[in-house]
Amino acid sequence: METISFSLWELFRMGGFFMWPLLFFSVAVIAISLERAIYLGYHNLRMDDMGEVLSACIRDGDLSRGREYLNPLAKRRMGARILLTLIDRASLGEHRMERAVETQALSCVNSLENGLNFLTALGSISPLTGFLGTVSGMIGAFKSIAEATEVNAQIVANGIYEALITTVFGLIIAIIAMVFHSIFSHIVDKFSADVEQTCSTLITEMTVPQPRKSQIREMRLHDDH
Repeated sequence: METISFSLWELFRMGGFFMWPLLFFSVAVIAISLERAIYLGYHNLRMDDMGEVLSACIRDGDLSRGREYLNPLAKRRMGARILLTLIDRASLGEHRMERAVETQALSCVNSLENGLNFLTALGSISPLTGFLGTVSGMIGAFKSIAEATEVNAQIVANGIYEALITTVFGLIIAIIAMVFHSIFSHIVDKFSADVEQTCSTLITEMTVPQPRKSQIREMRLHDDH
């Protein structure tokens, strides 16, 4: 039995007019995914190391040292920007600190999620466009069958698989878009959770009075006696 094979360009031509919007969608998905991967890779989203350093500064009562540590990191690390906001609002009280940190964190998360809504839209539109192309192709296939003087199984099969090409391409694009969207969303959600946990811990340390070193020595002497 002879095997029929087609190049990618031949499949594209067989899909008809609706392959052009699908081509645009595929380029958009790849471009957005690459841009987000580079952006998220450039911005280090770790929080634990900065949280430990700043916690030590709070215990020592030296927030200026924490500010000096965070300033050089603020360009590439969004967590540093949030923690700098926390330090700058340290004298305003717990509730005002929390609101300032929430505002800064929301701004950072929004910048991280920029473009993800387009991946969601493309993941929904691509299969619908593919189905529309399939319906259009089926209409043309049945029209050819109606106009043919002799109808055989090969004519019917050819028209059907040509019409289904757009559905396949649309589903492939949608799968790629949703996979990247899920990966990026997971990264952003983890960053948000780390920010919330770190800032909550640091705000508690900043608002609860820390015992001074002299007080600690006195407590130890009292325990020894």
